[in-house]
Amino acid sequence: MSTSFNDRLYTLLPSIYRQRDGEVGEPLRMLLSVISAQVDALEADMGALYDNWFIETCEDWVVPYIGDLIGYRTLHDAGQPDRQAAARAAARTRILIPRRDVGNTLKYRRRKGTLALLDDLASAVSGWPSRAVEYGRLVAGTQALDHLRLARGGTAAVRRADTMGRLGSPSDETAHLVDVRRPQSNHTRGLYNPAAVGVMVWRLRSYAVERTQAYCVEWEGRECYTFSVLGNDCPLFANATNGTSSTSGAKVAALPQAAEADPAEPGAFLRPLPLALRRADIATRHARVKAAYYGPGASFTLWPDRHAKTPVALERLVVADLSGWTATLRTGEIAIDPERGRLMFAPNEAPEGGLMVSYHYGSSADLGGGTYARAATAWTGSRGFYRVGAGGFTKLEEALQAWRKDKPPHAVIEFATSDVYVEPVRIAFEENMQSLEIRAASGVRPVIRQLDYQANRADAITITGESTSRLVLEGLLICGRGLQLKGPFAQLTIRHCTLVPGWEIERLSGQAESESREHFASLALARTGVRVLIDHSILGPIVAAADRPGEEPLPLTIVDSVIDSVHQRYHAIGAEKAAAHVVLRAVRSTVLGGVRVNALELGENSLFNGRVEVARRQSGCVRFCYVPPDSHTPRRFECEPDLAISRAQSAEARADAAVRVRPIFNDVRYGSPTYCQLAGDCAPEILQGADDESEMGVFHDLYQPQRMANLLARLSGFVPAQSDAGVIVVT
Repeated sequence: MSTSFNDRLYTLLPSIYRQRDGEVGEPLRMLLSVISAQVDALEADMGALYDNWFIETCEDWVVPYIGDLIGYRTLHDAGQPDRQAAARAAARTRILIPRRDVGNTLKYRRRKGTLALLDDLASAVSGWPSRAVEYGRLVAGTQALDHLRLARGGTAAVRRADTMGRLGSPSDETAHLVDVRRPQSNHTRGLYNPAAVGVMVWRLRSYAVERTQAYCVEWEGRECYTFSVLGNDCPLFANATNGTSSTSGAKVAALPQAAEADPAEPGAFLRPLPLALRRADIATRHARVKAAYYGPGASFTLWPDRHAKTPVALERLVVADLSGWTATLRTGEIAIDPERGRLMFAPNEAPEGGLMVSYHYGSSADLGGGTYARAATAWTGSRGFYRVGAGGFTKLEEALQAWRKDKPPHAVIEFATSDVYVEPVRIAFEENMQSLEIRAASGVRPVIRQLDYQANRADAITITGESTSRLVLEGLLICGRGLQLKGPFAQLTIRHCTLVPGWEIERLSGQAESESREHFASLALARTGVRVLIDHSILGPIVAAADRPGEEPLPLTIVDSVIDSVHQRYHAIGAEKAAAHVVLRAVRSTVLGGVRVNALELGENSLFNGRVEVARRQSGCVRFCYVPPDSHTPRRFECEPDLAISRAQSAEARADAAVRVRPIFNDVRYGSPTYCQLAGDCAPEILQGADDESEMGVFHDLYQPQRMANLLARLSGFVPAQSDAGVIVVT
């Protein structure tokens, strides 16, 4: 056996003393090793104290104190800063007191009253990409011929699609009639008045998908494709061009290139913004602007087959409205609709090798797997590592066979590319095979598609194991079928994954999408005692049936995730004609559909959009959640609409409160950029109904109410004199 020593001080001794110390068993070395460890700790503490003198290097808890030294006013419109003991409280405090805002306070004071300051201030305070616009310059007015102001709004150019497409955007150049309403009005907002200054903010983020398969919409024609491998409409977003720092000082996802060009200089781009591409952007007559969106490293790229090194020529692209899959094309042309994410080739010109695409899509947060950075799980003990793609195994099943052959106690199977793997998958643990993690590499989004391979049995991804088996799925997108876990099992962890609700996103003619796949389970648990953890994931219905009377229910924990039944009348968590045999913990999650469970141990900061029925209501707690009024749950604390109903003074007011205080989403269709995002006209009791005044549901940790309140309060002190400033949420 060997013992590691800190020989920092021991090596400074003369060799004669070290030699004599070795002859008697090195007691002096052991003593100096202990002293050296304390010296290292003291030096590290002194170094940290020095770093804490500077806003760029200080620890998070020091930021408010540095702010006090320079007179930084702490605003509490979005709540009080929390104690620093808990990591989640510290994250909220970083939103309320942004490091960038504190660091730039003196600089902002010197630039007070300038339009460019509002851009920088909004980004530093909220962390959202932003653009300030002086709407007074767009108010229609008569100009003197000897003093023309070309930067002011002009007559509407109705023949220019790109100009008309920019109406209401940061690069709008068309004059508008005067609007006397104020931009920060709580009733109806008015923008076009001489004193109005608007700060546009974009809350959606842009994520890249590199060189993956497009989807051939065969029932519309073999020449019809979608960028999304699921076959759904997916609006294309602009490419990320540079990084930006978040309000906590950490590096976050890069912001995409703006889709608006400065009209004074064609091709000159404004501040990077996460904008959805428009047809007018690609159809512009400026070749430099058009080329900025297409090609390797740009917003989107097309390759005629998997092995092609040269993308499709830009000259072949023709912008068209493909809402009805109709376009008149000449030989060699390719129609593209960036607003729907659709492609269409000329007749009989569909690529024989299979179309490959790169593109960017929009989403509210790092959820459900995607091309964002994820920290790799640390494993101890012996470990087997198997790579799929990029020089490794070509199929997942090949890696699973190698894993079963080697039988390592712990193993990792990692996907290296954003490819589509169409193959039957069976995961079977054997004796002494304790844990397996199947994950995507950081920044990669592989797709596992299951088909109807067998006519006489189900084709779900079957998982079997021993009582000590542990499986982790991370960063995967699984469609076509769900997961079915059988037999003894210790733990199943689904982290940053998407198990497509309804199995697939189909567009069947004459049949509504909500009627085709809504009741198909993404996760089925049968004859097992597994513990399930779902973290930052999107799943369809979860089914767990009791095998024997008196059997203990399974622990099911859902954290920062979405469980979607696809249709409101179906259960997101339940069993066939019975309650799911689980003890549920739902924290900061959104559940679309009904819930029927054996017990609800904890519901916290969550949205239950359907009726909740709990069999054992004598234990458990639901706090700071939205629960429909007709639900049967354990005791509820500070839940909605219970609070709103209790504050009402009459029966009519109580009925109105039950209708008014309910979740309103921008979209509940999976695949939409605004999936599960709460709408701006949702009740304040839900938008700020969590225990820390953030919003309920899966996007709780974005702290959007705190960001907005902080931004509004900061803007009031820096707007130009005699101006009214307001915040316009674009996405």
